Amino acid sequence: MNKEFKRISIVVLAMFLALFGSTTVIQVFQADTLAQDSRNTRTLYDSYQTQRGAILAGDTVLAQSTPTGDRYVYQREYPEGEMYSAVTGYFNPTQGSSGLEQTMNAYLSGTSNSQFLDMLNQIIAGQDPKGAAVEVTIDPAVQKAAWDAMQGYQGGIVAIEPATGRILAMVTTPTYDPNTLAGHDSQKVIDAYKALNDDPANPLFNRAIAGSQNPPGSTFKLVVASAAYASGDYTPDSKLPNPQSYTLPGTSTKVYNSGRGTCGSGDEVSISDAIRLSCNIPMAELGVKLGDDAIREAAEAYGFNDADLTIPLQCGTSTFPTGDLGDDETALSSFGQASVKATPLQMAMVSAGIANEGTVMKPNLVDRVTGRNLEVLQSFTPEVYKEAVSPDVASDVAGSMVLSVRSGAASNATIDGVSVAGKTGTAENGPDEPYSLWFTGFAPADNPQVAVAVVIEDGGGKGQSGSGNQIAAPVAKKVIEAVLNE
Repeated sequence: MNKEFKRISIVVLAMFLALFGSTTVIQVFQADTLAQDSRNTRTLYDSYQTQRGAILAGDTVLAQSTPTGDRYVYQREYPEGEMYSAVTGYFNPTQGSSGLEQTMNAYLSGTSNSQFLDMLNQIIAGQDPKGAAVEVTIDPAVQKAAWDAMQGYQGGIVAIEPATGRILAMVTTPTYDPNTLAGHDSQKVIDAYKALNDDPANPLFNRAIAGSQNPPGSTFKLVVASAAYASGDYTPDSKLPNPQSYTLPGTSTKVYNSGRGTCGSGDEVSISDAIRLSCNIPMAELGVKLGDDAIREAAEAYGFNDADLTIPLQCGTSTFPTGDLGDDETALSSFGQASVKATPLQMAMVSAGIANEGTVMKPNLVDRVTGRNLEVLQSFTPEVYKEAVSPDVASDVAGSMVLSVRSGAASNATIDGVSVAGKTGTAENGPDEPYSLWFTGFAPADNPQVAVAVVIEDGGGKGQSGSGNQIAAPVAKKVIEAVLNE
């Protein structure tokens, strides 16, 4: 064999191996990802020829496909409509998809790798193609309680089972009816989507896990307390100065407690009482002493700054500012202002981690996927997300949360006969902007079954006169009661 022919043979062989390798990667390893890509219109049309799998919450049907006789063969329907839009999303051959319809598309359309044998059996047996069913973790009774409690408000709410991370309820308001985006009249769907997209209330936002994020306000004090107790230098009884106003370091700007008084009587106040009474000044002082690095570390241990969190829906990133902060910004951040932003999911994870002795479980929206013959194609088991704090630190923070509900600033979350742990927040958004109103907590405090977080945007219709305890706490209370009554 001459040298030229040998070189050509080597080049051809290398090209063949490269082609073989790339097609293998695409067909085997990237198949599901490519199938789920919303830009893949061929997969979208193909999946409409399939009886798409149902999305179920127990015996409640959230999404299903029914025969139509038109070119799309099946029509996607959402019997529960708006109440579950944050969960299901929508599916349409021209407008694309969102929610679980998008992230679980490979299973729902019957095209995932795990359904390959099922597809072969369908071909051999001459069966019509059918997708797998996706069973979610949502408890319909808890979802209904959350939905009803949020009516008339703009915001989001999430309820989590602390020991497993299973999401029991997820509601965003205002929202939309996914049936309007699942029709087969392309122009009507496009017009409906444009109207929703142009709506200043942003009904397409999933405020429960992403959307327009809000400063968490005083609910973030739980993170600062975690950092303080974890340092070993502070306990709930540690004392801090108790002035009537506090000048931010290096500035002439003053901050105040709610009501512009001191945090209770006396020249000093304990960290526990500062949390119980939801005072800003002691927590700002504590934050400056701890430093921004310690607070950031605590925040990230609960999930802040994680851009990769999925449930499997892609979640928005709750943020604590990075880089070296000045003491003035650190002080503001210590009571959930400045550049701190959070979703209800994130603050529910904080409460769930505290409830679960410091262990944050990965939040999850899907229980299992079952094939046409009820075989389990995939099941989801509880998974540790992060060890946020030690059990002792979690217990110390939880103690202050219990006192906050029992005799402090979160009293409207009180449930007769149940020990509730909670923390409210009333966050500023600008000099003339309505407040963001928060509550996060868990119950029962001695045997946690649910952790919940709710944000009410636009001041709950009260501008700057409403508070987290007045508006957000009663909403969360109804959800907690629904879980405990199950």
